[in-house]
Amino acid sequence: MRLVVCVKEVPDTTEVRMDPERNTLIRAGVPTIVNPFDAFALELALSKKDKSPDIEIITLSMGPPHAEKSLRETIAMGADRAVLLSDVAFAGSDTLMTSRSLSAAVRKIGDVDLVLAGKQAIDGDTAQVGPGIAEFLGWPQGIFIQDFDLSNSGTVEIERVTEFGYEKLRLGLPAVLSVIKLPKDPRLPSLRGMMKSKKAEIPVWTAKDLDLDESELGLDGSPTRVSRIFAPPKREGGELWEGEPVDMAKRLADLLKEKHLV
Repeated sequence: MRLVVCVKEVPDTTEVRMDPERNTLIRAGVPTIVNPFDAFALELALSKKDKSPDIEIITLSMGPPHAEKSLRETIAMGADRAVLLSDVAFAGSDTLMTSRSLSAAVRKIGDVDLVLAGKQAIDGDTAQVGPGIAEFLGWPQGIFIQDFDLSNSGTVEIERVTEFGYEKLRLGLPAVLSVIKLPKDPRLPSLRGMMKSKKAEIPVWTAKDLDLDESELGLDGSPTRVSRIFAPPKREGGELWEGEPVDMAKRLADLLKEKHLV
């Protein structure tokens, strides 16, 4: 059984800078981390490997060369190996082109039974890449997943969260799952895992390695166009009121009237 977990390296800061020419985030010189939702997806996959050691877990990321650091962290956590997609042709890719590139990498890896990804990345919050990968691969997908079971041959039983509660479904394999925040935090790297990650050879695949047309990738090949990007103004600090609920409600009502909000 082979599982691929897609991970993204994201800025570890709220003080992001914008490129006014390209309308993209400036990532150079900004500390990075593994996208938290992707870390939960990896933890969910690793929890299945704990019970079934024959499961192989491969982490996959698309990004600049320094994204190798995050992939080594995933190996230290317990992943078997990792693959990095890195090429100037990928720069500026929107979610559609990112999904296309990652799905091509899944095909190149081969014999993949399940692809997992976090439900969204904290730097874009689009929640589109997981479903996009499923669409390019032509595989069934499950979203808002908090657990899955591979005990039945040829299928995966998923447990997903809905606004009305929980739902259990069964999908045929191969499939793609988008994972939510789990009750249990992702595990920390082990000493043995860190030693393994330092020695691991992480292949770097380019657009040519994936047989992708460079002219249809990156910023120029992406159909999404960002016309303007800006940081929202910082909010001023509020006030902390103390007193009886009735008095506080009256005070709040008076303030809303004063500001012509009601």
